[in-house]
Amino acid sequence: MNIELQELMQLVLDRAASDLHLKAGQPPIIRVSGRLERTSLPVMSNKDVEDLIFSIITEEQKDRLRNIYEVDFSFGVAGLGRFRANIYRDRGSLAAAFRIVSTTIPGLEELGLPALCQQLTDKPRGLILVTGPTGSGKSTTLASMIDYINDTRSVHILTIEDPIEYLHNDKVSVISQRELGSDTRSFANALRAALREDPDVILVGEMRDLETIHLALTAAETGHLVLSTVHTSSAAQTVDRIIDAFPHDQQQQIRIMLSNSLVAIISQTLIPRQEEMAGGSPITKGRVLAAEVLVNTAAVANLVREAKNSQLYATMQMGSKQGMQTLEQALSNLAKAGVITVDEAFSKTTRADDLKVLLTPERAAAQPTSQEPPPERRSMFGRLQ
Repeated sequence: MNIELQELMQLVLDRAASDLHLKAGQPPIIRVSGRLERTSLPVMSNKDVEDLIFSIITEEQKDRLRNIYEVDFSFGVAGLGRFRANIYRDRGSLAAAFRIVSTTIPGLEELGLPALCQQLTDKPRGLILVTGPTGSGKSTTLASMIDYINDTRSVHILTIEDPIEYLHNDKVSVISQRELGSDTRSFANALRAALREDPDVILVGEMRDLETIHLALTAAETGHLVLSTVHTSSAAQTVDRIIDAFPHDQQQQIRIMLSNSLVAIISQTLIPRQEEMAGGSPITKGRVLAAEVLVNTAAVANLVREAKNSQLYATMQMGSKQGMQTLEQALSNLAKAGVITVDEAFSKTTRADDLKVLLTPERAAAQPTSQEPPPERRSMFGRLQ
């Protein structure tokens, strides 16, 4: 296969795709509006994939790949932009997944996030969590929140990432970005050191183990604004995941810490936009964000302390004055506006009965085949995950 990785990256950009997959026995595969598509390029051999991968990784990264069989990193291509990469082994052969990372950080409104998200970044301390499945735009949301703080507050922002995706320049704030593997050995090590580095705002790329979770909660309790991600699909599940990471005899203490330090949980998912018709052919218009929002009011804090997480959903249903909303409320609003189809809305919910109630009588009405979404709902997530 006579093609350079730069040419493949150009193809990804030209097709407004978000991801590129390389594996032996398949042509290059791209993800467009959330769906995988095989390109018309030739099927790749093991050597084709290895040559493409080895053209961009360093000797140190090759050693890590030989020793632990996977490696994460980010890189830039002149004239094209930045990309995040994961190289891994697939049945003894090398494979790779690349994701587009925009060099321009979109604004919170541009992403289609609730207006409350801007207010959250003004908080002087506490814990803000952005959750969702892989590829739901968590990194982009956090980058946008950090950029807003950088524009508006004179603070020291410290990020700990694996790998660094968005590059931030100092504006009103001063930003220090640390990458696992090159700048620090682990999230936990970097968090322990962070408390001696005079940060006001700390971004933790992922709260993935007990020690990192505990250190992040401690940092939020001791006067820092901490932003991080968790791989969960709802706000209530996020609370459970954090608590369950600890031994049973520590869980009540963690409930108290979380109830005191939590600011909000934003649980988001990306949904394909309703296709528009042009000349009889459908045109895919990327994806739009739907977000569930839990704000830590006094009532929410009490539910967390008392281990009544099952009641958090009902609290979000009734918490619109505080900026809260359920995923089903977000999906219903998008479907009613014609931004997504009703079928797509139902495909993203685990509470079909609740969504059905919210959509009635709209569900019975025919969905428009072509409708321009409201300008404020135009999202960058067609290309930025």
